[in-house]
Amino acid sequence: MLDTIIKNIQKKSPKERFLLVIGILFFVLYFVLGLFIIFMKNFPLAMARPYRIAFGILLISYAYIRFVRLINDNKD
Repeated sequence: MLDTIIKNIQKKSPKERFLLVIGILFFVLYFVLGLFIIFMKNFPLAMARPYRIAFGILLISYAYIRFVRLINDNKD
């Protein structure tokens, strides 16, 4: 499976590889940001804990949706 992913990435143009890397970067960014918002003790914005948890879960869900779309777009 991993070898087919690597071969698929090698077939892509430099522009498509760059966009793939940017997509992975933003997936990680949204996921980590969601975790920070949920677990950070001294959050700089005045938000109640349930709202912080909801916002963090929303960001993690959005990261998951981006990841699924990224995987589906790269199956070509």
